[in-house]
Amino acid sequence: MKIVTVIGARPQFIKAATVSRACKSAGITEILVHTGQHFDANMSEVFFREMEIPEPQYHLEVAGLSHGAMTGRMLERVEQVVIKEKPDVVLVYGDTNSTLAGALAAAKLHIPVAHVEAGLRSFDLKMPEEINRILTDRISRYLFCPTPTAIENLKNEGFGRFPCQMEHVGDVMYDAALFYLEKSRSLKSILQTAGIRQPFFLATLHRAENTDQPERLREIVTALNELHREWPVVLPLHPRTRQQLAALQIPLEVTVLEPVGYLHMLQLLEACACVLTDSGGLQKEAYFFRKPCVTLRDQTEWVELVEAGVTTLAGANRSLIVAQAKEATRKAMNFQTPLYGDGQAAEKIVSILNHHRE
Repeated sequence: MKIVTVIGARPQFIKAATVSRACKSAGITEILVHTGQHFDANMSEVFFREMEIPEPQYHLEVAGLSHGAMTGRMLERVEQVVIKEKPDVVLVYGDTNSTLAGALAAAKLHIPVAHVEAGLRSFDLKMPEEINRILTDRISRYLFCPTPTAIENLKNEGFGRFPCQMEHVGDVMYDAALFYLEKSRSLKSILQTAGIRQPFFLATLHRAENTDQPERLREIVTALNELHREWPVVLPLHPRTRQQLAALQIPLEVTVLEPVGYLHMLQLLEACACVLTDSGGLQKEAYFFRKPCVTLRDQTEWVELVEAGVTTLAGANRSLIVAQAKEATRKAMNFQTPLYGDGQAAEKIVSILNHHRE
């Protein structure tokens, strides 16, 4: 059996590492296609190196364009790969432009699409990620859902009537956290290298809904600066966010790091007191490490975290961000419920795909 896997952004590298390893164990031929959506060495190459992901057979080098131009260019180039490789299935992850381009290329060539992280919904169509995930789900044959809520979302949208297979498999990012934790502990501590003292808040900030709106960006950064006066706030800074801050002349008064690889991020997660982020993936990773999370968004697709009381939604409200972060360090929280499976999601995905028959 042959699978073409389309990836392009940091979270997808992490997810693909677990499934690629399971594919190899099952004797499946996997062709990795890197769209180039994250092209910076710290956003891309370091993940392949640290996580021992096979080198992609195709580098499409599509980056730095508008959403429409990027998706169109990726669609054109992925289509060429799919025509050449003739896979049994095209596998895509998450909700990026790379996800949608890979799914569209396959669907138009009548190749079954497998979507990992299917069924997630924020119910905010102003988010490009929401559009990408809805459209990708609709043209996928295999819908691999990380949570029961994701399954319910699909059923509510009528997917029970569509020619597709919905599977609750758990979350491949949980697989990755379990697998790579010991390896992260063997690396030199980034806390020592960067002079980070504990306790500290770990923050990330990169989503367009925040970085492209000056008022939101200013409010969030002001909150981080305020928190930093009492607790160190450690911020691995996304290149696009750095550019926006400079262009808007917004002062950043926290501990800034260059983008870090996955293993060093695991070190930071294990050591921090609380996470503040607009990243979907980091909300979950905070839960894996039993850390409270303040989400810098108005909605989240990971509603079970909010329902469990371990994640709060602060949006871009300075006072809410500060208050929720301080409260998170004082409040006892329950991290016992296994929200994201048993750490075997990748094996389940590969087992289902391995039984694929036309």
